[in-house]
Amino acid sequence: MEKKAQTKGRLVTILSIDGGGIRGIIPSRILANLESKLQELDGPNARIADYFDVIAGTSTGGLITAMLAAPGEDNRPLFNAENITSFYLQHCPQIFPASRRNGFMDMITNVFGGPEYDGKYLKTLVKELLHNLTMSNTLTNVVIPAFDLKRLQPIIFTTKDGKEKISRNALLSDVCLGTSAAPTYFPPHYFETKDEVGKTRSFDLVDGGVAANNPVSIYLVNIYALGFLIYCCFIKLWG
Repeated sequence: MEKKAQTKGRLVTILSIDGGGIRGIIPSRILANLESKLQELDGPNARIADYFDVIAGTSTGGLITAMLAAPGEDNRPLFNAENITSFYLQHCPQIFPASRRNGFMDMITNVFGGPEYDGKYLKTLVKELLHNLTMSNTLTNVVIPAFDLKRLQPIIFTTKDGKEKISRNALLSDVCLGTSAAPTYFPPHYFETKDEVGKTRSFDLVDGGVAANNPVSIYLVNIYALGFLIYCCFIKLWG
């Protein structure tokens, strides 16, 4: 009986970024330092997305993931890692304003469990940053989990699904707003997509950390789905 040749796997590099709200500045700073070192080795155009087969993130980590993998007009990363650090430093005071819930109606909302922030500034900002880019446009494979309140189950957005299923090819901005809609802090994020026959698919999303704030197992399942035989090299960052 002829013995089949063994198929060898290859090294798969995975960048995993946890949630943490404003603490996203911590992994963004680490990534900026890493990118700087890579540029010393490979030139000034080196970017984090060039070195990872999969970039995955939950909550604020999902936003970092999208910014690292979003393409610009030249099909190179739209943002460098230093831009992401600047994003947190510049915009966090407006995303999480200090003066909040001082009025009577704000106090009533607080008693009945409404979100602490309205999320309007973050929504406008993310839409402006990521334009009309979708999951299928990312420069490397991305995995971003969220939790659907209507279906009461995790929803995992991936580049692979975005390329294969029109209804899962959501705007990157919508996915980011969904995965970062932390309960008690921001309202759920609602959006719709269309499938191949024009049927509407709705999403009512809250923070991916509800299902998997440390979602390494989710990433591994999706990496198998990408067809990789895995010898993994993880770099895991958290806020």
